[in-house]
Amino acid sequence: MEFHDPATVEEAVGLLAGDAEARCLAGGATLVAMMNADLMMPSALVSLRRLGGLKGLSRGGDGSVRIGAMTTHHAIAEAGELRGAHALLRQAARAIGHPAIRNMGTIGGAIAHGDPAADYPAALVALEAGIEATGPDGVRRIAAEEFFVDHLEVALAPGEMVTAVALPPPAPGAGAGYEKFARVEGDFATVSVAAVATFEDGACRRVRLAVGSCGPTPVRAAAAEDRLRGTVLDPAAVAEAAALIGEVCDPIEDMRGSAEYRMALIAPLLGRALAGARAEAVR
Repeated sequence: MEFHDPATVEEAVGLLAGDAEARCLAGGATLVAMMNADLMMPSALVSLRRLGGLKGLSRGGDGSVRIGAMTTHHAIAEAGELRGAHALLRQAARAIGHPAIRNMGTIGGAIAHGDPAADYPAALVALEAGIEATGPDGVRRIAAEEFFVDHLEVALAPGEMVTAVALPPPAPGAGAGYEKFARVEGDFATVSVAAVATFEDGACRRVRLAVGSCGPTPVRAAAAEDRLRGTVLDPAAVAEAAALIGEVCDPIEDMRGSAEYRMALIAPLLGRALAGARAEAVR
């Protein structure tokens, strides 16, 4: 296995384009674990440690936020720039692993893996985020809902790498809630629910939902969102919305739970995520 230590994004892209089996090494939290388990053995590792321009968060004048791919989970979890609806990403980052993992792992490395049980995918889909990919043909932005293609498969073309995540300006008064159930603290989600909502006179005016670990990609259910709009998020409305989400879910059965168990978790997690969104919206 070769090890490359490029100094620029252009150099890194060139190395990736020249070897289809090469993989980026960011924080290593996901890649190294897969290599240790003999699930992946790249022909070469392209280290991103020297690409300082890929680190950090910046907030635009319109309220949008750009997050470099090499920004750690810890930095995102503590980012004061992530307010209102954007707080959803901060909540998701806090749910990842343990302090050592959050200090080492990066958002770019995590989402490039494309695991639907991870914490960022559902949050990014709910936020209508864009994924910035840089490759031999330049830079392009991919909607998060289109970026996650299948289980462990993302929409990166050969030679492309994730260089940033872009969050659009949040709606005024929007709030967000992220809820996750895991077997033990720090594990991947058995089920997770991400919710972004705006409220007016106590009623939900707009809501966007995404459910993790209930399909090969984050699951959205427009019918569930329609059911919740205009309501005060009463238990009956939430229960009906959860049932509508369940109709479009296709959970697997593994050591984290059966498909039936996962389906049963959607309703309580949805209720908590929506309550969290309301609480965040009134701050």
